[in-house]
This record gives sequence, structure tokens and C-alpha cells, in this order.
Amino acid sequence: MSVLGILGNIINAVSNINLDQFEHSKPPPPRMPVHFAEQHESDEEKQFRKVFQQLAGDDMEVSAPELMNILNRIIKKHADLKTDGFSIESCRSMVAVMDSDSTGKLGFHEFKHLWDNIKKWQAIYKSYDRDHSGTIDANELPGAFRAAGFPLNDQIYQMISRRYSDESGNMDFDNYIGCLVRLDAISFKTLDKDNNGTIKVNIQEWLQLTMYS
Repeated sequence: MSVLGILGNIINAVSNINLDQFEHSKPPPPRMPVHFAEQHESDEEKQFRKVFQQLAGDDMEVSAPELMNILNRIIKKHADLKTDGFSIESCRSMVAVMDSDSTGKLGFHEFKHLWDNIKKWQAIYKSYDRDHSGTIDANELPGAFRAAGFPLNDQIYQMISRRYSDESGNMDFDNYIGCLVRLDAISFKTLDKDNNGTIKVNIQEWLQLTMYS
């Protein structure tokens, strides 16, 4: 099959996603001057900002290599999560889809948005790892995606499973998180031009969605 034919099949599958069933998390708020943000933050946000300052360094932004170091330092403390570690490519992808202001790095609110999602999805991951293997088995994956707010039709689920699961159909932690970050960041509202709950994209739009992330 030609490249155009393969892309056409993928586009048709994406077009049939029922958007009404997806539970997108709220996007991070626009970046504001630090002095303004600090005056309007909750106590929890102020505490998180102090941690973020230590993690991000002087530029107050997290690059892909910095994100990789942060995430891998954290998962080393969780022996119950099976993972090969977050790769630089995986972290570049996460930065790309979360980078709402196109700086190539994550600012405070972008990083906090990602962090909050990872905490939520980690709890789901552990709850669906019922045999405590450290991975989510193939038969547990559909429920784990639904619990995260992403019910998938069979065609999309099979494509995602081939991309993110191992040969046995099991998915480890870093692949589960990487997949959910991309699902959450897809700009459905932009593409759902007639507001009917489905999207249709041409090859150019599809490439724009996929090549950067």
C-alpha cells in the first residue's frame, strides 16, 4: 500500500472518534509575568512554584533533557512501576504537545498541567495493574484508557497498542504516559469545524498534527 493509502486509512480512523466521550483536561493558562502570577496563586501553587524553581533553574523553563531527568529521577523511587525510563524522544514529544506558547520549553503553568496529569494517570495505571506486574496487561488496557478519559474504538485502540505496547500487548508506565499526553493534547476543537463531534483532516493537517509531536 502506498504512503498516501496508509495515511488515508489512519485519517479515516481518526475521523470516526467520538469526541463527546473524551474528557480533555483544561489547557494551561496563558503565561503571565511572574510578579502577577505569584500574587494570584493559591498556597498549593506557591509551594509548587518553589519546587519548580529548583527543577527548572534560572530560566524558569523546563527543556526536554531537563524533563527527562526529572521524570526518570522520580520513577526510580517507584519500584512498582515497570519502565525502561523516559527517553529523550518521548520527552521531546511531551514538550512539543504541551508547549502552548511555542517556546520549545515548558513554563510553570505548562509544566504544572503536565505534572498534574501524570499524577492522575499514575494512580489509574497502578489501579489497573491488578496483578502487580508493573505493567498494564493487554486485557487491562481498554479500561485504563477509559478511566483516563479516553474511550477508544477498536481500530484506534489497535493502532495505539501496536505503537506503544510490547509484543505481548502489555504497556509500561512511560509508554502509557506518553500516549495519554498526546491524546490529551490533540486539538479536536480546532479541527471539529462543523461542531458535530467528529473531525475530518486532510493530509496536510494530519502532518501538522503529528510531525512536531
